[in-house]
Amino acid sequence: MNAVDETGQMPGWREAKGTRVRVALWLATEVGEGGTFKKQQLRDAMPGVEQIDRRMRDLRPAGWKISTYRDRAALGADELMLEKIGLPVWEKEHRAAGLRAISARTRQEVMNRDFHRCVRCGILAGEAYPDDPSSTARLTLGHVHPHKHGSGSTPSDLVTECARCNESVQHFTESRLSFEQVWDRVQALTGRDKNLVLRWIVKGHRDASPAERAVGLINQLSAVDRDAVKARLVDFVGGPVDGAHVELPEDGIADGGSGEELPGGAS
Repeated sequence: MNAVDETGQMPGWREAKGTRVRVALWLATEVGEGGTFKKQQLRDAMPGVEQIDRRMRDLRPAGWKISTYRDRAALGADELMLEKIGLPVWEKEHRAAGLRAISARTRQEVMNRDFHRCVRCGILAGEAYPDDPSSTARLTLGHVHPHKHGSGSTPSDLVTECARCNESVQHFTESRLSFEQVWDRVQALTGRDKNLVLRWIVKGHRDASPAERAVGLINQLSAVDRDAVKARLVDFVGGPVDGAHVELPEDGIADGGSGEELPGGAS
């Protein structure tokens, strides 16, 4: 994105009005796409500015992609990466981009309803993406109809999405795989799985299995409570834990299916 105004000159972040605008200009001019920085550098650049971290996060709904160590394993705990410059919020027509207010109560209600998992791809918060193990999922909220003018901010208008799906849905970003690569993988599925994929595409989201819903809820517990759940499960299944792998009995307690009866008698 070319971060210049209509006169061809880059607005100065020191003179700009509005913290979000100043943060955007600082990122665009001092960091640049692909650059890394630390929050302290931003705070030092604008000393005394309140909620500067929040104003930076407010850029994400405007198409700015700012990754942390949770997204990129190569980043340090205090490092961030400006992967993409989004809409030029310093320009008048984009000043309010992405600022539709969503209350904390609504956010929690939507996350709980969706079992704290992305309804587009099914990934849970903190999980690594299968095609990019160096990136882990961060959950956010997206709109059911992201391109519909005047979309509201009530729970019925919102769904839980990971940052990657949210970015793809909002900005039609290119797929990581070509059409033929994706289709080859679809063709390799069993008849049952093809039917399931079709159901998810038609519905616009992936159905969660009971096990996935349970994991989504367990991940919201404190570390102590998660360990307690794990200990009880180990006692219940009677299998040893080897790292992240649990040896399950032959009859199989975990069910990786969606728990839904498939239409058309798919096999």
